[in-house]
Amino acid sequence: MTQINPLRIGTRGSPLALAQAHEVANRLRAGHPALADDAAIAIVVIKTTGDAILDRTLAEVGGKGLFTKEIDDAQLAGEIDIAVHSMKDVPTVLPDGLVLPAILEREDCRDAFICRKARRLADLPAGSVIGTASLRRGAQILHRRPDLVVKPLRGNVQTRLRKLDEGEVDATLLAMAGLNRLGLAQHAAAALSTEEMLPAVAQGAIGVTCRAGDQRALALLATLDHAVSHIRVVAERAFLAVLDGSCRTPIAGLAELDGDRLSFRGLVIRPDGGMAHDIALAGRPDQAAELGRRAGEDLLGRLEPGFFDFRGQ
Repeated sequence: MTQINPLRIGTRGSPLALAQAHEVANRLRAGHPALADDAAIAIVVIKTTGDAILDRTLAEVGGKGLFTKEIDDAQLAGEIDIAVHSMKDVPTVLPDGLVLPAILEREDCRDAFICRKARRLADLPAGSVIGTASLRRGAQILHRRPDLVVKPLRGNVQTRLRKLDEGEVDATLLAMAGLNRLGLAQHAAAALSTEEMLPAVAQGAIGVTCRAGDQRALALLATLDHAVSHIRVVAERAFLAVLDGSCRTPIAGLAELDGDRLSFRGLVIRPDGGMAHDIALAGRPDQAAELGRRAGEDLLGRLEPGFFDFRGQ
């Protein structure tokens, strides 16, 4: 039987965001017979600040929650019931009144090297131009290949692929997870190993938020949570919280769980790639938040005075 009030899912309007929202909707329908009817779930598209500003890089815009604030506001106002986010876009501190009860099973967290001229990043000739909107990707590229040129490249996945084909850049990097979810994995010349390109915190993970007191939403979302992915994301976000990361801060982190061993690697790097600090720690799964915090504090204690001064530039 159809719910009298449809479950309203808030999301951004990009093709990838919509694909993620529909994935959540399909999982809810599969797990809850009351939601099986199409009318039982409604997708609500909300335009965020990050979607509206396309003439500047996210680092230039600054701040946190560029892809979440308007969705959070709609949720708190009761205009939507749950919200679907790429976890790499979610600030480490949620607004009062919102909780994160579900993280879906994580997709491939690696970055994809996309190029029509070379199969590997190492094969690009000196002076080649790589387009990316990510300071993290650009900084790691320049750290390994200071002979390359990094150029800002904004837009959704399809837009960036088009700009690549038009010759605006020689190569670009995108998340393998996004390509997989859009059925576009064939565009990747290679998936970069995490040793070559450490991912963004929580890259490849979809998170679903709801209001803290919404018992209906909490019960529905409990069935979607993937324990291993949640543990990994908790560790990575704890690391990010210590370093107070934003779009102006090139930070990377990856937690991996093997049995009862949770390993973590973290990286902080200047945008020009000239200075980088990394860390590797391991602990138990039930120590995820503590492990991430410890990694962040250890790394923070090793940074030179003024290391983060570039964030205001």
